[in-house]
Amino acid sequence: MDQPALLEMRGISKEFPGVKALDNVNLTVRAGTVHALMGENGAGKSTLMKCLFGIYSKDSGTITLDGKEINFKSSKEALENGVAMVHQELNQALTRTVKDNLWLGRYPKIGGLMVSERIMDKRTKEIFDTLEVHVNPNAVMSTMPVSQRQMVEIAKAVSYDSKIIVFDEPTSSLTETEVEHLFRIINMLKEKGCGIIYISHKMEEILRISDDVTIMRDGQWVATRPAKELTMDEIIKLMVGRELTNRFPPKTNKPGEVILDVEHIAGKYTRLKDATFQLHKGEILGIAGLDGSGRTEVLENLFGAMTREGGTIKLHGKEIQNRNPREAIKNGFALLTEERRATGIFGIRDIRDNTVISSLKDYLLGGICLSNKKMTEKTAWSIQAMHIKTPSQKTQIRSLSGGNQQKVIIGRWLLTKPEVLLLDEPTRGIDVGAKYEIYQLIIDLANEGKGVVMVSSEMPELLGVCDRIIVMSGGQVAGEVDAKNTSQEEILTLAAKYV
Repeated sequence: MDQPALLEMRGISKEFPGVKALDNVNLTVRAGTVHALMGENGAGKSTLMKCLFGIYSKDSGTITLDGKEINFKSSKEALENGVAMVHQELNQALTRTVKDNLWLGRYPKIGGLMVSERIMDKRTKEIFDTLEVHVNPNAVMSTMPVSQRQMVEIAKAVSYDSKIIVFDEPTSSLTETEVEHLFRIINMLKEKGCGIIYISHKMEEILRISDDVTIMRDGQWVATRPAKELTMDEIIKLMVGRELTNRFPPKTNKPGEVILDVEHIAGKYTRLKDATFQLHKGEILGIAGLDGSGRTEVLENLFGAMTREGGTIKLHGKEIQNRNPREAIKNGFALLTEERRATGIFGIRDIRDNTVISSLKDYLLGGICLSNKKMTEKTAWSIQAMHIKTPSQKTQIRSLSGGNQQKVIIGRWLLTKPEVLLLDEPTRGIDVGAKYEIYQLIIDLANEGKGVVMVSSEMPELLGVCDRIIVMSGGQVAGEVDAKNTSQEEILTLAAKYV
């Protein structure tokens, strides 16, 4: 512990109506080190960082940066004073180019008046070359996969030449190659003397990349230890306050007859070229593949969220069209999307609205008005069944942690009584305790006879939860494996088949 303290947060407290989000929390980040911040969803990690970044105003405590007390009133002020943050949920101008997003709010100008495209191109190239980021600066953000958009956001944070950079679940949508690239960037920043605050639920990453680890639980500081002194089991015990002996619940579902038959589906203007597979009643079918392999497009095609160019979908032997999400829901399909903020939640609406939005017809009185009583009852059931941490049903969903937002969306779809549940990265950005609960929920749904199709970037998750796994490569199915009798090596070999 030779490096000096670059950032000190002392006695930080923050209260919202009905909940104490932070209670006297301490955090010290040394120059040239990676400090992991860990805890279950709702532990207060993001709230603490938002107090640092000027998004929230702390109720009490002090924050010192480089020996000087700070109290940022906005994220702009934080950025201008050497604190940058890569948020878990990307909030980008999707209709603008990469370079526009990189320099938004600080465009280089000639004579203080006109934006200089030449200078912007030069600076963008310089930072991308330094970080070895291979992204077209003129590409429109909405045309790029989430992983590339994440790398743009990382490059943007680094471009501020910050003293402190907060990474909130930075690898949740990155491939293994991109994760290694990110770690090289982080090591470069460490050598420059930056302090890195790294928030992640991936234990292997934490133990590999971190120098120090701070663990929070229920809005309070629990422990700060050198990473080399911790094991995965010790971190989990400190996080959840109990032993967690198994990462995955026992598999109790028994697949039955075929309920879904998908033949040669292809998407228009997308990566999906050809996918053929079957789904059985009570089965959990995994979809593996590298980023850009067409995994997400398979789910979006089944749900009517993209235009299908060819192929057929049969449910119980009868061909269905699923031309749009409304028709898909009517046919018993539900889709949990990869990007919560962009396509999953209604951020300014409360928990109840987000829970009942897909099943409003069930709450009609006389076919005219909605029953507040019924909606409140169903939302209460969802909060209890999903173990959602929230002060009340009237809390805006955007104020919840990412994991709790995910649970609200799952509860929403369960109320539609789906027959086929499509899950795209269902545990992305979710802590180990909440992951177990979601895995158990998926298995319970399969036990009830539901068919589940699950896309995941986490290989152990697919192997631990699924019955079968189909592997996508270059927009088509490269192979199928039995989850019990395969290996990560076999899956990765198939994933590279058509690349």
